[in-house]
Amino acid sequence: MLHFSSKAQNQFCDGISRRDFLKAGALGLSGLSLADLLRLRAQAGGTPKPSRKSVIMICLAGAPSHLDMYDLKPDAPAEYRGEFRPIRTNVSGLDLCELMPLQAKIADKLALVRNLRFDARSFHELHEVCTGFSAVARRPAFGSVVSRLRSGDRSPLPRYVSPNLSDNIYLRLSGNGPDVSHAPEDPSYVGVAHQPFDPSGPGLENLTLARGITLERLADRRALLQAFDGLSRDLDRGAQMSGMDPFTARALEIISSPAARDAFDLSKEPTRVRDLYGPDVRNRFSYLPNWTWFSSKFLLARRLVEAGVPVVTLAPGAWDHHGLITPQHRGNIFAQLRELLPWLDRSLYALLTDLHARGLDQDVVVVVWGEFGRSPRINRYAGRDHWPAAGFALVAGGGLRMGQVIGATDARGEKPNGRAYTPQNILATLYRFLGIDPATTLPDHNGRPMHLLDDREPISELT
Repeated sequence: MLHFSSKAQNQFCDGISRRDFLKAGALGLSGLSLADLLRLRAQAGGTPKPSRKSVIMICLAGAPSHLDMYDLKPDAPAEYRGEFRPIRTNVSGLDLCELMPLQAKIADKLALVRNLRFDARSFHELHEVCTGFSAVARRPAFGSVVSRLRSGDRSPLPRYVSPNLSDNIYLRLSGNGPDVSHAPEDPSYVGVAHQPFDPSGPGLENLTLARGITLERLADRRALLQAFDGLSRDLDRGAQMSGMDPFTARALEIISSPAARDAFDLSKEPTRVRDLYGPDVRNRFSYLPNWTWFSSKFLLARRLVEAGVPVVTLAPGAWDHHGLITPQHRGNIFAQLRELLPWLDRSLYALLTDLHARGLDQDVVVVVWGEFGRSPRINRYAGRDHWPAAGFALVAGGGLRMGQVIGATDARGEKPNGRAYTPQNILATLYRFLGIDPATTLPDHNGRPMHLLDDREPISELT
């Protein structure tokens, strides 16, 4: 997560500190300026890969119940099948929970992977879906890798946006083992220049000019800075000083353009589009206090990929439904899902139909999944527990093969029938869609070449 602060004491006469001016819209950690960030990206290397293709990854953090959403078992014993019934869709064999009728209307635009298997060591660690590996492997997040390998992009927007870190407990605290010290969206050895940008925090303010600075005054200061640079070059003819100029110029170019901040401005959307996505809603039955379903973030994701952001991740809702264990766990799993699933249904329907209406469906892949599934047998608290042996991923768009179900679980949803796919196969599919070879290596902190994935086979049914 990017965080910004400035406590410089020396100021210009107009009240703007010299440090604030030279930072020109800070976008970094620990004093990194936007120019520093651009310089770090350049130093990180990577072959420029101009592309309009993007991925929206929707993590249902806390572990969504496959058996109550996308893999219902109406013929299983009562202690397995739950309270909900499947409904038919416009695709044969692709039945969904009765609480998701909107997705049923557009099932031909969906592909459902029902035979996912997750790392049995996981305990609410989203690292596996964010990186392809367990938390202890300390691998970089998918979005950070994409940011690194698409470093030739000239867009004024960040290449990896995650409006999650400020409001999702599973992304902030994911990883409970004694050896886990990093978040699932950590860039690890690809470098801090490829941190996810979180517009929920104070960082978005830094895509605008400092208070009191107009574009005209910025132009005056650009000339002043160029004068200082000219003096420095007279004093020091070394390549390092002259090499700083393009990055500083690029930083000034970004903050003097409205394109970046406009992409985050939902007020620019017409009312009919905002109404399609619906309002942000407080979750009454959440086991976490004051939890909100942010429909607006689905709309933000669409705006960002339309503006050219390659990777956007969302983490809507709270999906850890063990049942009524404490007074804070209000309602059992079925009461909680009765509230959550219609919101998810509307948000996904709005996002996918909006992408299609704008002609973005071939260039954007949407993936919906969590860190594992839920136990087939309902526990004594009227909930379901952790279940890495089976789970799902919902995929849409990107010119992939839609309108199908891939794989299946057994009669009680306990394990995949036949071959199982893993999160690495999903990520391999996404990398290839973005034009990145999963066999690519990046040096770790010790300089050792590390493949992006160990299992680099994409899901063949999708491609």
